[in-house]
Amino acid sequence: MKDNREFDVVIYGASGFTGQLIAEYLASRAAQESGLRWAIAGRSADKVAAVAAESGLPADLPIIAADSADLEAMNTLASRTKVILTSVGPYQLYGSLLVEACATNGTDYVDLCGEPNWMREMIDKHQEAAQASGARIVFSCGFDSIPSDLGVHYLQTQAKAKFGTPLPQVRGRVRAMNGGASGGTVASMQATMVAAMENPAVGALLKNPFGLANPEFDGPKQPSSHKPCFDEGVGSWAAPFVMAVINIPNVHRSNFVQGFSYGENFTYSEMILTGPGEKGEKIANAMAVPSLTGNGDTPQPGEGPSREEQVAGNFDILFIGENDSGDTLRVSVTGDRDPGYGSTSRMISEAALTLAMDNVATPGGIWTPAAALGDKLIDRLGAHAGLEFKVE
Repeated sequence: MKDNREFDVVIYGASGFTGQLIAEYLASRAAQESGLRWAIAGRSADKVAAVAAESGLPADLPIIAADSADLEAMNTLASRTKVILTSVGPYQLYGSLLVEACATNGTDYVDLCGEPNWMREMIDKHQEAAQASGARIVFSCGFDSIPSDLGVHYLQTQAKAKFGTPLPQVRGRVRAMNGGASGGTVASMQATMVAAMENPAVGALLKNPFGLANPEFDGPKQPSSHKPCFDEGVGSWAAPFVMAVINIPNVHRSNFVQGFSYGENFTYSEMILTGPGEKGEKIANAMAVPSLTGNGDTPQPGEGPSREEQVAGNFDILFIGENDSGDTLRVSVTGDRDPGYGSTSRMISEAALTLAMDNVATPGGIWTPAAALGDKLIDRLGAHAGLEFKVE
């Protein structure tokens, strides 16, 4: 039984840049979560201990050494805790054995993965084991893809309450995003691109909006998110958004695993707004060839912005739902920290706490944040993590 395990949450990868932020945030939250038992882990106990000392974490906080390439070590780690929170990516290089261990041991799992090819592989390999053991495996619990996935979930919940039915046509539009991509995100995207060049099937999966739902599902034709366009509904040019390649498939997987709760004819696009007029068009066209950093300096894993830059960052995403009868609903999701670090570290921590502390009824299996955690996670993010979900 999970209730008899030594820990509620173990952070794996606590010596990394993002892992350190997660550990610091969870330390600040631990006093508010009655009876929370947690630990930090990594390949090197000495490196994890050094980070713990630097961050001023509790002196008695347990530290666990475990190598991600050692299945026995991963099984031992998974068997000791109710939930594993891992920031050790790229996941296609370092994460497979940990997912296997969690699925085998009935251990809940959250990560920051934005690698659809690896996620598809894990679904195919471990869905049945996770269902059998009761493990809730929840990928993409950071900026990709919690704001998008839960934003659409929130919109559809509001639509059902207002109109009695979900809205089949939804588009996400990033209105503001201050803060660059993390080094880990860049490394994951690079690893994915390498995999796509080596294997045409990976490239095909990346182009399939239903790749994480059911690759064989012949769903409705989806609106393009890949070419600059003028969005009449918001009076602004829109450009391709670099995170759409993972956010869109996650939103469709949420619809699929919930029995098409958004409808079998559901469509979703996601882009970033660049403003009106010639200036907006020029920016949109320039963004059609994306730079992850905007300044040509590629961040490396373990690198990130200063604490001041994290606090100064923010994001604002608008979701517009419509149907053929003319019903329309707009909701927004905003965050008060930079998306790649400050908000992401809080989002994944609250996802782990939701699984560990909130008696989530979701059965075992491989899920999305919206499908597994839904309104309970929205409530936590609003109360603790600086996110706001609201109807406009």
